[in-house]
Amino acid sequence: MDSTATDRFDASRFEASRDRLASLAYRLLGSAADAEDAVQDAFLHWQAADRRRIRVPEAWLTKVVTNLCLDRLRSARARRERTVGAWLPEPLLDGDPMLGPADTFEQRESVSLAVLTLMERLTPLERAVYLLREAFSHSHAEIAEILDITEAASQQHLHRARRRISAERRRGEEVDPASARRIVEEFLAAASSGRTDQLVALLTDDAAALSDGAGLAETLLRYDTPRRVAAVVRAGFKPTPAKRRFAGGAPAIHYARVNGAPAFLFVLDGQVIGAVTFDMAGERIAMVRGIAAPARLVRLAEAWRRHGPDTPLIDRW
Repeated sequence: MDSTATDRFDASRFEASRDRLASLAYRLLGSAADAEDAVQDAFLHWQAADRRRIRVPEAWLTKVVTNLCLDRLRSARARRERTVGAWLPEPLLDGDPMLGPADTFEQRESVSLAVLTLMERLTPLERAVYLLREAFSHSHAEIAEILDITEAASQQHLHRARRRISAERRRGEEVDPASARRIVEEFLAAASSGRTDQLVALLTDDAAALSDGAGLAETLLRYDTPRRVAAVVRAGFKPTPAKRRFAGGAPAIHYARVNGAPAFLFVLDGQVIGAVTFDMAGERIAMVRGIAAPARLVRLAEAWRRHGPDTPLIDRW
């Protein structure tokens, strides 16, 4: 095999792993753009390596991507950008290959916006061990090799990560998509009509809401208690001339699934300009997130343009 054919063969081996690597990087970083950069950096490492000495390319690439992501998480820039109260994970439309694998509950949960947010409370090593074990089913021996730690250390990091996430997350049985859609459509109807009591009834007792203020606020806007959440949602869903001028028109509201959870997308001329996502706890809503900062919606908006038209819940908001 000549060198050109060898390069093509080796490039194809990398491409066969690209989606899995991107999914790992997204879970570690919570950002699709940063995940793509990490995978591209891994490709450059792959090209520069003596590939004849790499016995198991998938394992080698997993190690490279994981450590590239850990370097990013430990950087001074990341510490500035990911300050508490200012950072949200980037939402992705269901069907995006960056969300896979999603065969088990643990895999689906690890890519939820709720868990991606909670992982900010973990150290970079705890986050890596947790994801390699829970989402990608690596053994502790494999994780030790990837992270250059002992198996005992891997087990300790996993125990701490599980304990911290379990202490914070609102666990409940998975809600089937049809039931979740029914609940959030009731929420939209109540918000649009200003029925505060009905909104409160759809929320858990410890419900909260977060908004990025369309990227205009330096920190996230947080609202606690069902009454406060209902009030801000009712105000937010009420269209006004000022809001339409800011949006550039009267968007349609579509139902979608984002990171495995129900969501509303505000779509204007085929472009997603805002997303509202919901964390479910049984038959009620535990968290509402409003995301409208353009930088957080780039990949989701691109996926939506390929998604094809469907019937909006509201034609003109």
